[in-house]
Amino acid sequence: MAATAVRYLRSVGAATTAAPGTPPEALPRPDLRAVRDDERLPVAPGEFRRVLGHFASGVTVVTARDADGPAGFACQSFASLSLDPPLVSFMVARTSTTWPRIARAGAFCVNILGAGQGALCRGFAVSGADKFAGVAYGDAPATGSPLLDSVPAWVDCRIHAVHTSGDHLIVVGRVEALGATEEGEPLLFHRGAFGRFSR
Repeated sequence: MAATAVRYLRSVGAATTAAPGTPPEALPRPDLRAVRDDERLPVAPGEFRRVLGHFASGVTVVTARDADGPAGFACQSFASLSLDPPLVSFMVARTSTTWPRIARAGAFCVNILGAGQGALCRGFAVSGADKFAGVAYGDAPATGSPLLDSVPAWVDCRIHAVHTSGDHLIVVGRVEALGATEEGEPLLFHRGAFGRFSR
């Protein structure tokens, strides 16, 4: 290891010895890039959202309960991740004001919304409002996170891992309990609007 460090210092022209009492010079900062500038395709944020909006997704409300009470936000980036162990994931913006509360709780419930629950989703999509005003809910069985009434499916989880990726966090949850009804159609989101699934 020491020999490698000396070779590196010599390769960048840094002194490998110093006079007594002389403070060491800072090493040059390496240029660490996974993608070079000439390899990066310029993509405008608006165009990115427009094109990716063609991918239809389901809609969920992720909820938790911390010392201040219930918290939640609308989320369309939910996905199953692993069968063994049972893991799911969702993405949340690093600027989210709800995420720190979910992180403190250490657990969350994913409430999967049905076709008639667009208004419920909109209520959880706003920032700063009392999102639970007028919303009926109980306790998820494993974590006590808010389980919204009348959702067709739910997944009760404890936080397993959190990864930083760009301007979002990837949250991985270990499934502790889950349930679903056999009736109803899903609420879908496509190109900025809610839709329904037709067979």
